[in-house]
Parts: sequence; structure tokens; C-alpha cells
Amino acid sequence: MKVCLISSTGGHFDELTKIIPAVEDHDYFIITEKNKSGSVHTSRNKVYYLMQQERKNLLFLLVFAANIIKSFYLYVRERPKVIITTGAGATYPFCLFGKLFGAKLIYIESYAKIYSSSATGRLMYKISDEFFIQWETLQDSYPNAKYRGALF
Repeated sequence: MKVCLISSTGGHFDELTKIIPAVEDHDYFIITEKNKSGSVHTSRNKVYYLMQQERKNLLFLLVFAANIIKSFYLYVRERPKVIITTGAGATYPFCLFGKLFGAKLIYIESYAKIYSSSATGRLMYKISDEFFIQWETLQDSYPNAKYRGALF
């Protein structure tokens, strides 16, 4: 079974790395954003990079369009059966392609979201096969979400 782990950089990626032990026995790969602070340096993982998306950047729409194209290319190249994501925005096109082509989509809402939903979470809630929250207080925002504790 091929598994994709996908997230933006920073805290989302830190959370995503906590899931690696659960998929190590499968054929898995990682997609994240390439940013100024560097890339994921590891010889053990297959890693692909999207451009870093920042909604307040003037070139946001251009970067977003480029990420949509690259996401489609990566999906067609790898064809994962399961996609696990911790968000954020740059991950949505890949997840949407996966959903359209029959992949199982698992979303884990950010640990930073305690009392309110995230923009990516609201989008993913509608298309995810499994939706997990890390705080019980989010059950009001996501009534069908599953609480299984925190990744940290």
C-alpha cells in the first residue's frame, strides 16, 4: 500500500513527522513546502517539495497555480492509496486530486487549533474519509470528527 504524508512546513510538518512510525512498513513518501529555512534532510524518506504558499504574498495566486500543477503531476506519478495530512493550504490540491481518483483521505486538525476550526480544516472536513481532532473542545466545530489525543 502506498501512503502519502503531506503538510506545509513548520508546526504542521512537525506533527506530520510523528506519524512516520505508523507508516514505516508501507511504501510511503512525503510532500512538504520548500522554504527559506531549508528542506527536509533525510536519506531515509522520499520527499517532494511544493513552493511555499503565503496568502499575504503578492504572488500567491501564481504560486498556488504552480502548486496545483505540481500536485497533479506528483499524484499521477505516485498514485497513493492513502493520503494523510496535517494541513495547511498548499496541501489541499493534492488531497483533492487524491479524493477524485479514489484515495482514502485522512486529515488531522492542527494542534494549535483548540477552540476554533482552521480554514484548511473546514475544507478538508467536507472531503476527508477520516477527520481527527487533537482537542476535545473542537468537537463542536467538527461534530463527526474523532478525538484520539494529541500527536505530541
